Amino acid sequence: MMAQTETKRYTAEEYLELEVASETRNEYRDGEIVPMMGGTPNHNDIAGNLYILLKSALKGKDYRIFYADQQLWIPGASLYTYPDVMVLPKPLELQAGRKDTVMNPCFIAEVLSKSTRSYDRSDKFAAYRTISSFQEYLLIDQDEIHVEHHVFSLD
Repeated sequence: MMAQTETKRYTAEEYLELEVASETRNEYRDGEIVPMMGGTPNHNDIAGNLYILLKSALKGKDYRIFYADQQLWIPGASLYTYPDVMVLPKPLELQAGRKDTVMNPCFIAEVLSKSTRSYDRSDKFAAYRTISSFQEYLLIDQDEIHVEHHVFSLD
């Protein structure tokens, strides 16, 4: 009989301490630290082009646009993550006691890869829907011509 190895669980505070010192980005999923893989050239082109498009379209408006390295805290799902592209209304809502973690995106885009496609459409999407300011979710497939756009109202 093989012994099962138990996954180490971390507190959010332990994760944040490790993440600040980490050379790679990691996602925090309710106690588990999951390394985020590097993007492909297609992934980076798509996310970068969307960022440029949104930055231009929203110039002079009360929004901030972030690309890849901005950490998002979703307390309702106990999730720290780095969406590919986010739009947030001004003023930014930062996590209490943090200067590097936002909480109030109204638009999130993820570029899908084979390894993240299922997660981005299911558990991650469910986590995003717990954010009260969240209104739009855009999923862009990097391997085929396919885009999904979900729009929600804030009632």
